[in-house]
Amino acid sequence: MAWNEPGGNSNNQDPWGGRRGGDRKGPPDLDEAFRKLQDSLNGLFGSGKKRGGGGDDGGGRSGGFGLLGIGLALLAVVWLYSAVYVVDEQEQAVVLRFGKYYETVGPGLNIYFPPIDRKFQENVTRERAYSKQGQMLTEDENIVEVPLTVQYKISNLQDFVLNVDQPEVSLQHATESALRHVVGSTEMDQVLTEGRELMASEIKERLQRFLDTYRTGITVTQVNVQSAAAPREVQEAFDDVIRAREDEQRAKNQAEAYANAVVPEARGQAQRIIEDANGYRDEVIARAQGEADRFSKLLVEYHKAPEVTRQRLYLETMQDVLANTSKVLVSGKDGQSNLLYLPLDKMIDNRGTSQAPVAPAASAAASGSDLGSRVATDLQQRNLRSRESR
Repeated sequence: MAWNEPGGNSNNQDPWGGRRGGDRKGPPDLDEAFRKLQDSLNGLFGSGKKRGGGGDDGGGRSGGFGLLGIGLALLAVVWLYSAVYVVDEQEQAVVLRFGKYYETVGPGLNIYFPPIDRKFQENVTRERAYSKQGQMLTEDENIVEVPLTVQYKISNLQDFVLNVDQPEVSLQHATESALRHVVGSTEMDQVLTEGRELMASEIKERLQRFLDTYRTGITVTQVNVQSAAAPREVQEAFDDVIRAREDEQRAKNQAEAYANAVVPEARGQAQRIIEDANGYRDEVIARAQGEADRFSKLLVEYHKAPEVTRQRLYLETMQDVLANTSKVLVSGKDGQSNLLYLPLDKMIDNRGTSQAPVAPAASAAASGSDLGSRVATDLQQRNLRSRESR
């Protein structure tokens, strides 16, 4: 039968098996449990009064002071837990007091005083990386995609925390600026081939200069420029441009090879002509100097014996003239004698046919010179006879 069904047991028995009277054996009352806990805490924090007839007001006040003490103790524990911190070997911490820089803390166990103090703790030895990829315009007005990776670390935590609001965002902006400046001043062939190492060095130098100007407290340790390529949309046109440039380079190489073969030969011929001209110049100068010396010496002799020197010059001149002519006309002085015609060419031909045909040119020249000598001698004798007759 249930405890609340009509019957004799419904008035004296509850569901916990106890009775409704002074002899209760059920669970304890919650109010009573809270009162016992409060009494225990009051005794713990020095309240000596027990709950009794006239002490209810004093007990309530002492209980309120006890709860306040517990709360303060808990707040002290929480504050102490948050104020004590540990800095690792690879870390540093910057402490601000009332918003102003106070100190930089090294590795170890430390304490600060929030909320009047603020702490910024960072790893200053770990190298961090930032990657960037974008389309850039080269110096020769070509578009290329350049992937870039920047490795950096914090070198000055105070500057990193205080000087710039978001130093890593500033690093990203400075990286893009340095990359565009270097790529914009480099030709496409250098960007795609062997110029990447030089570009990386220039980007690192320019980027570090920007960061030092901003006083970000960041040091760039390495800049890696990966393999650049043309955008996919213009890849075919880019390949055509590369082939055209290869053809252009090949044509230049062929032209240079032809020039290397022709130019030295032309220079040799020009040098030979210059040497011939120099030799002719030296020859003419030497001949002119010799003629001048000869004339000076002949002038001295002429002053000593004018008539003899004049006659000698006349005879030498006639010898030179008659040696190169085939016909000679000889007349006496003042037209008194008859005109004498000497067909030297026929005489030389007749003499040449009578001799053996060995060196005809040499024999003709020799006979011509002998004939000229005879003619000159004959003329000299005639002049002497004409003088004697006078």
